[in-house]
Amino acid sequence: MKKLLLGATALTLCAGFSTAAHAEFTLNILHINDFHSRFDPITGSDSNCDAETDAKGECFGGIARLKTIIDDTRAKYEAGNSLLLSAGDNFQGSLYYTTYKSKVVSDFFNQMGFDVVATGNHEFDDGPEEFLKFIEAAEFPIIGGNFDVTKDEGLRGKIQGSIVIEVGGEKIGIIGATTEDTPEIASPGDVEFHDVIQYVRGASEALDAAGVNKIILLSHIGYNEDLNVAASLPLVDVIVGGHSHTLLSNTAEGAAGPYPTMVTNPVGVEVPVVQANQYGKYLGDIAITWDDNGTVTKAEGEPYLIDASVTANEDFKGQLQTLLGPIEEMTSQVIGTTTDKLEGSREVCRVQECSMGNLLADAILDRVADQGVTIAFQNGGGIRASIDAGEITVGDVLTVLPFSNTLATVQISGADVIEALENGTSDIENGAGRFAQVAGLKYTYTLANPAGDRISDVLVKGEGDTWVPIDEDATYTIVTNNYVRGGGDGYGTFAEGDKPYDFGPPLEQVVAEYIAKLGGEYTPYLDGRITVK
Repeated sequence: MKKLLLGATALTLCAGFSTAAHAEFTLNILHINDFHSRFDPITGSDSNCDAETDAKGECFGGIARLKTIIDDTRAKYEAGNSLLLSAGDNFQGSLYYTTYKSKVVSDFFNQMGFDVVATGNHEFDDGPEEFLKFIEAAEFPIIGGNFDVTKDEGLRGKIQGSIVIEVGGEKIGIIGATTEDTPEIASPGDVEFHDVIQYVRGASEALDAAGVNKIILLSHIGYNEDLNVAASLPLVDVIVGGHSHTLLSNTAEGAAGPYPTMVTNPVGVEVPVVQANQYGKYLGDIAITWDDNGTVTKAEGEPYLIDASVTANEDFKGQLQTLLGPIEEMTSQVIGTTTDKLEGSREVCRVQECSMGNLLADAILDRVADQGVTIAFQNGGGIRASIDAGEITVGDVLTVLPFSNTLATVQISGADVIEALENGTSDIENGAGRFAQVAGLKYTYTLANPAGDRISDVLVKGEGDTWVPIDEDATYTIVTNNYVRGGGDGYGTFAEGDKPYDFGPPLEQVVAEYIAKLGGEYTPYLDGRITVK
């Protein structure tokens, strides 16, 4: 409990550290987040990387390269003073997961030597049952504390909120936390989620009372929330985060902040916050030094960009090749071409109109337009990849749409349409997946306005090519996916609508048939259906 007394005299982290006379301990933390089952390399735009592009050295990541750099990096640290951590969302996002579910994740992660893995919201995409399979197969602890599993018979007693690991003779406390939005964006069943700060405060105090004075928060709550936690709690020394897919770096172009990002806590001590982008494209590497009192005196590092200079592990390459058989037969079928890149990145599709969003929304609206449906909603979080110019395969479409969602329709009022759009823009600051890509609809949002008061100029199709203001009292039939129709991503207005139907064809089939209907060649476009002020 010494840390709470350190306020006035704590060593602060800055360019020139003051070092204590006491013995120091340095821990090297390697970390990934938001891997999303991207076992194969990806392009610079996070699309699938074909063999030709990979051979040119233009691709990144891949589990075989990740294995190499982890093994090589851990081997160089003396006395084994290192931890390998994952901040969650290892499920969902590739055809490997679609085909093999959690087994492919546990099989590879067991071979990589992970010390602790946090729970991400996507670990609940297939319900608690699939998460339980992962927990039971894992040879490493999986943690998460701000959710209550006691009402789920399978998960009850199977997951810890925090854990203490001994490294180099020192006790390291690691606390797990998962985004409170999980019930809205995944399928956790009877698992109940609670306030992150309240939980982490209690867990860190319990560790401190037990004599553990080196405490790491392994979080899946997003960069902005990590900064808030760091500024609010006095006992958390380091935050290793995920969920927002944030790139922190001192050298990489486009980084959201420095690595580490330093935040002053309530007792005047600076707390390092790190995150390592997404999809195994980077491996985070941070060295943390504590003094005898458990105060961080130094934090330095930089994530590794895993490019073609990293040799792929041959054993892992062979294992992947074996798994590819059933996948390639299905996914290699070419369904068309795109004349330009279809932009599906989260950085674009969760804040503004994007060409992939237009394709998906147009496709689902076209499918049911003869049924009186006039408006389409596609949540930005349901768009998981871009497609580069050239051939479009079944595999490409499944990578963009990996959730096995089906076409769904519902009737709501014009006022509810506006409310749904307000929901879509309510958490843009955190890159939330609820942002609405649309068809048959135009709208404007003003980011400077408070959430709930951002939407204006909502127009719907009139006669011919005309657009008219939406009638708040009229009834509109909406097409979306079954996840959003059921209230996912905060779309409660759809869950409460009339005449719901969730059992249409799979979205990937709808998109493939739409491209075929257009003659097999698609030209990406933007038409101003979403205006940002």
